Amino acid sequence: MAGTGTTEGKRKASGRGGNPVSRALSSVFNVRSGRASYAEIRRRFVGGSKLNGTHLCILIVAMLIASIGLNTNSTECVVGAMLICPLMGSVLAISYSVATADLRLLRDAVVGLLVQIAICLATSTLYFVLSPISTETSELVSNSTPTVWDILVAAAGGFAGGLGNSRRQEPSTLIAGVAVATALMPPLCAAGCGIATRDPARFASAFYEFWLNVVFIALAAEIVLLILRVPLHREVGPDGVVTLEEEAAEKRLSRNMKRFIAVATVIFMIPCVIATAGMVRASASGSGTSAAADRYEVSLTTRELEAVCPGFEEYRVGTEYVGTSAGDGTSTRVVATVRTRRPLTKDQRSSVRALIAVHVKGLDDVRFVTAS
Repeated sequence: MAGTGTTEGKRKASGRGGNPVSRALSSVFNVRSGRASYAEIRRRFVGGSKLNGTHLCILIVAMLIASIGLNTNSTECVVGAMLICPLMGSVLAISYSVATADLRLLRDAVVGLLVQIAICLATSTLYFVLSPISTETSELVSNSTPTVWDILVAAAGGFAGGLGNSRRQEPSTLIAGVAVATALMPPLCAAGCGIATRDPARFASAFYEFWLNVVFIALAAEIVLLILRVPLHREVGPDGVVTLEEEAAEKRLSRNMKRFIAVATVIFMIPCVIATAGMVRASASGSGTSAAADRYEVSLTTRELEAVCPGFEEYRVGTEYVGTSAGDGTSTRVVATVRTRRPLTKDQRSSVRALIAVHVKGLDDVRFVTAS
């Protein structure tokens, strides 16, 4: 018996020792080390979702700055708006409520987020209705075109945000960086522009990109909380005792919520994956273009025109040779051609011309051709 016990003790000690490389990696990537208390983690994740007058005023100001940035193609304004945008608080609260199976908190966080979305859309819509600038900008286009890369950035940012919020030290600097990287506000602003300009396609695309960011930020932050083993929410009755049946019911609810969210997330991202695959195929098919066409960023401009030009079919740009007025030789002109299924209005042509001029330096002319 004694010999057996000694052998088992040696086996356990050997198991604890393990591979030195494995022990080193476990030590380096141990995210549970240095975490804050569970009470502090809850305070940080839930506190940012509380709505009050100051919160809503900052939200409106941030949305106004973002709208100006997208309308004037100012990256500085867009980044500034993301730094002060308070939307991240509600998203992190949603992640915490799902991780802890707290249905009451989930309801409050979702309602709070929807209220903020409504205010943001109203602010941006009003701005774009009143704005005298109707030119399509690259900032506006890029924030209304969802891709798989948006998902990856949102997931990475959500993981970093969840990790930062769970540390002992205050995570203010890290959270600000996450807010800029994940870009919650610009797509919502672009959706408001879609409402103001009566462009359902822009609204749907930008609004979908916004919800992609929300879903994957919350999902990644929830994964952090699960790794940290944050305890499930317990509904304590009048007797102050949690029975085994109640605890089993909480665990069952948590499993069902996570299963439903996993399936819904996969379904939700399918349109984005399909759209990105189409972009990649289009890019690959244009890989044989000449160096001159590549210099004019034809592939990028084509994607932008597909998003903003009604009835768009084809875009090309090149150099043509024309005789000089003196008749002593030839000169070159850079000419772009846009082919559409139906004629464009004067304003639409002006917007397309301005968009092309952003990418084609020294542009001399834009020709519009209607498919027969």
